[in-house]
Amino acid sequence: MFRRPGGLPVELWWVFPASVLFSTIAISSGVSGALFFSPFFMLVVGLSPAQAIGAGLLTEVFGMGNGLRLYVRQRAVDFATARWILAASVPTAGLGALVAHRMPGELLKLLFGLGLLGLAGALVANPARRGAAGGEAAAGASDAPGRTLRTRDGQTYHLGACSRGSTAALSALGGFLTGLISAGLPELNTTQLVVRCRVPPRIAVATSVFTLAITALVGAGVHALAAQPAWHVVRWSVPGVLCGSFLGSRLSRVLPAEAMEMWLGIVFAAVGTLVLAVQWMHRG
Repeated sequence: MFRRPGGLPVELWWVFPASVLFSTIAISSGVSGALFFSPFFMLVVGLSPAQAIGAGLLTEVFGMGNGLRLYVRQRAVDFATARWILAASVPTAGLGALVAHRMPGELLKLLFGLGLLGLAGALVANPARRGAAGGEAAAGASDAPGRTLRTRDGQTYHLGACSRGSTAALSALGGFLTGLISAGLPELNTTQLVVRCRVPPRIAVATSVFTLAITALVGAGVHALAAQPAWHVVRWSVPGVLCGSFLGSRLSRVLPAEAMEMWLGIVFAAVGTLVLAVQWMHRG
């Protein structure tokens, strides 16, 4: 293996630009960055399923953490709702990560591929796009129920009331899926916050990024304790996501969320199909 004088292997340099691209897309659209990284590490880099999911979560922590810092500076995070989400998602993320390391690799790949197809369908037929207009309208309605949130740029958003029980239940499921297959929490949370809780999309995305960063940290920690992390890959992916999160938080202000969700749904469907096809060919 060729190394530069500092000791860092350079044969995986191409992971860096790929990480910049993946992180930019994830942060700007509010989806899990590990949805890109886990199949990339699995199919392109050649890591085992559990290692790929762990490396994807670990990479996501840095990308979402930087995006989280920027969203917090914008004062766009609904911390009251985030507390209820984290109370449910953090313990189940650790449980999902433990299950992932005790599951046969073939079954984990199968679940990952099916999970990607399910999330792709949810994004393509996402009711949040139909509820987004209502969420933005609620942002300007002075008599909207619930609370108000004023961001750093002077915008005032009215947040609708939301059932804590259903929020916790969906967050627990999303946390378990995040630990198991590195995806699920932000997709479930963003949809329920916009559609059911009448939260404006900007606040919903910022809150989802905040809760995902903390939940992914727990999942990545459990994965790191359960197996040897792929540090030779993470060394290249982490600098990439730090750059991508900076770009993504700014692109989120100008990119149409509806078109981005549709495009991501198509991409995830293709990747999920590829994961299942590769698994099927290996069985043959």
